[in-house]
Amino acid sequence: QVQQVESGGGLVAAGGSLRLSCVTSGSIFVSNSMGWYRQAPGKQREFVASIAGDGGTYYTHSVQGRFTISRDIAKSTLYLQMNSLKPEDTAVYYCNAIPNTADTWGQGTQVTVSS
Repeated sequence: QVQQVESGGGLVAAGGSLRLSCVTSGSIFVSNSMGWYRQAPGKQREFVASIAGDGGTYYTHSVQGRFTISRDIAKSTLYLQMNSLKPEDTAVYYCNAIPNTADTWGQGTQVTVSS
């Protein structure tokens, strides 16, 4: 079942910034690595960034140096700071545990970057 809610998306001009938040149930946050994913129109969902239990982070190449994943364990909340946004970053962004199953995806939050 879905145990997280994403927010923080919006419309921003190229070069701008947004910070996404993902509030989780807590149990999912404590016991799993967490990740951000995105799905652009007409494309498959893709991995963006992850943070492991020990705090280690990993990014897909296209966002390295621009996006930062972080977490607040006390608030059971995951964040994605997105800077220097590009039109190709336009997508619905989702957070989820790693690993995950098909029935655990939430509604996501829409990010639209205008050129």
